[in-house]
Amino acid sequence: MNAVARVPTVQVRREIAAPAAELFDAFLDPDKLSVWMRPGDTSRTDARVDPRVGGAFEIVMHTPKGSVPHTGAYQEITRPRRLVFTWNSPYAGNHGSLVTVDFNPKGNSTEVVITHERLPSEEMATAHTGGWTSILERIAGIFAEVRAAG
Repeated sequence: MNAVARVPTVQVRREIAAPAAELFDAFLDPDKLSVWMRPGDTSRTDARVDPRVGGAFEIVMHTPKGSVPHTGAYQEITRPRRLVFTWNSPYAGNHGSLVTVDFNPKGNSTEVVITHERLPSEEMATAHTGGWTSILERIAGIFAEVRAAG
């Protein structure tokens, strides 16, 4: 008898009215990350990045319950199509879960697909589905505001 462990994976997607290159760059710019990487009740985010393969990042989300640190390292940077990085946090386990962000051009928009693998439990997968969905909604709103302002 062969037993196969099911490792929870999250996948969220959102079409955003912006070019793939602009969205891709927003994931590697600490100033931009600080503005849109605010899921749920996150009031402020601090971000530091070393945007190269092997480079590390630190994102600290400030919530009413306290600061939540997220760290990782970039595994793949293929501009403007794909980012792959490890993701460590108290809510994702500190064992190197893996996030892949694909940027798929769709005319004047881009479909952003976030796949988060190696989460330690279904509960954490459910929480991250909400978090990543919230993040994509926020970045879509910010890009919509920029476009509306001209």
